[in-house]
Amino acid sequence: MDIITRRPYYHPEFELLMDRLHPPRVCIDNDTCQDCTLVKVDSTNRNGILLVMVQVLTDLDLVISKAYISSDGVWFMDVFHVTDQLGNQITDEGLIVYIQQAMCPSRSGKTEVQTSIGRDVRPWHVSTDQTAIEITGRDRPGLMSEISAALAELECNTSAAVAWTHNTRVACILYVEDGSSSLPVTDPCRLSLIQSRLENVVRAHHREGERRSVSLAVPTPSLTHTERRLHQLMAADIDYEMLFSCSDDMKNWSGSNRDNYDETKVTIEQCAEKDYSTVTVSSRDRPKLLFDTVCALTDMQCVVFHAAVSSHGSTAIQEYYIRHKDGCTLNMDAERHVVTKHLIAAVDRRASHGLRLYISTENKLGVLSDVTRVFRENGLSILRAEIGTQSDRAAGTFYVADTSGFDVSLDTVEAVRTEIGGDIKVVNKTFTRAPQTSAGTSVDISNQPSTSGSRASDVEDASRFSLLYLLRSQYERFSSNFRAIMS
Repeated sequence: MDIITRRPYYHPEFELLMDRLHPPRVCIDNDTCQDCTLVKVDSTNRNGILLVMVQVLTDLDLVISKAYISSDGVWFMDVFHVTDQLGNQITDEGLIVYIQQAMCPSRSGKTEVQTSIGRDVRPWHVSTDQTAIEITGRDRPGLMSEISAALAELECNTSAAVAWTHNTRVACILYVEDGSSSLPVTDPCRLSLIQSRLENVVRAHHREGERRSVSLAVPTPSLTHTERRLHQLMAADIDYEMLFSCSDDMKNWSGSNRDNYDETKVTIEQCAEKDYSTVTVSSRDRPKLLFDTVCALTDMQCVVFHAAVSSHGSTAIQEYYIRHKDGCTLNMDAERHVVTKHLIAAVDRRASHGLRLYISTENKLGVLSDVTRVFRENGLSILRAEIGTQSDRAAGTFYVADTSGFDVSLDTVEAVRTEIGGDIKVVNKTFTRAPQTSAGTSVDISNQPSTSGSRASDVEDASRFSLLYLLRSQYERFSSNFRAIMS
C-alpha cells in the first residue's frame, strides 16, 4: 500500500504577511565588542532568509569575521561580527538605517547611502534597468575585448559588466542599453541580432561540441542577484570538472590537484544525534566568502539550520549543520561528493589571482571596449572584472595577468595608464585581514610570516568554534541579547 504524503499549501504572500506581523528585529551593537559591530537579527524563519541577510552585508562591502546562525524551527537568530574594509565599526547612522530596512524584504523606501569607502550602497554591477546578457564558454585572452567591441559596433552601451574566470571557463553578465536613447533594448529583431553576433564571437576558437551559451533577458525587477547568478552560470557550465580526479575518499575532498589555488578542504559527516549533515569548509579567508558558500548551499536546495563561521589568521573555518530542503540528510557518498565539489568551486571562483587594478575614467559610449582593447594590445588577460557607470564616470576593478599567466610588469601598467587615462591604481592582489591590536590600531601582516603556532594549537583554536562549543559558551549571551520570542 502506497503512502501519500501531503504537505500544507502556503500562498506566496504568506511569507510577506509574516514579515509584516513579525518583522525581523535588527540590533546594531557597537558596545559589546570594541573591534567590530554586532549585527543581531531574529525573526520568523523562512526559506532563503540566511542568504538575504548575508547578501545585504556583503553588498555593502562589509567584512564578516564571525557569524553564529541558529534557525531550527519557526524562528531564527543570527549574529554577524562585521567591520568596514578599513577594520572600523559601523557607526554611520544612514548605513545603520539601511541595514535595518534591507533586512526586512517587506519594507520599502530604502535610503540611498554610501559605504565608508565612498561607494554607493547598491553595487555598481547590479542592475534591473537594462537588458542583461549572460555568456559562458571557454576562456581565452581577449575574449572580453571582442565581446565589448561587438556590442559597441551594434551601438549598445554597456552600463555594467561582471566577469569571472575559473578553471579555463568564463562566465560574464553584461547590462546594456541603447547607445542613442539610453533605454533598454527590447526590440525582438535587434535582440536577435545582438545574440547572433555574440554567439559568433564566443564560438570562435571553440572546438566542435564544446559547451558555450549566450542568452539575453529583458529588464525585470525579479532578476537574480548578479553574483549569485554568476555562481549558477559557472555551476551549470561545470567549471568544477577539472578540479577533481577519481578517488575513493569522498568524505574529505581537498582538490589537491589544483594548480595555483589555495587549498580548500570540505569535510562532510553525519550528526546522528540531531539528524543533520555536518559540513566543514576550511579555506583561505577573503571578502564575500560566506556569501559564496551560502549561495552554493542554497542553490543545491540545502537548508542551513545552524552554523558557526570564524577566521584564524588567514584561514576561515565554516561549519554548517544542514539538511536537504525535503528534510533528508546527505546519506549517500554521491550526494556528499556533489556538495563537496560545488562548495570548493564556489570558494575558488572568487579567489584573488593576478594584479588588481582599480580604474576610474570618463564614461562614454564603448568605454568597456576601449579599456579591454588596451589590455589586449598590451598582452594582458582579464582573470576577473567588475565595472559600472554612473553619471559621467565609469569605474571598475580588474584582475589581470599576462597571456602566459605570469605577473604584470610595472612598465606594462604604466603603458596601460597612459593610454586609458583617468585614474588607475594598483591594489594588492591578495587579501589579508589586518588584526586589531589592544589599542584598536591595525597591523599590516600581508608580508609577515605566520605566527599561528603549532598545528596542535591550530586544531585547538578551531575546536573552540565548533557548534557544540558555541552553543555551550554563548547560551547566556544569546539569552541576554534577544528578548523573549514567545510571550
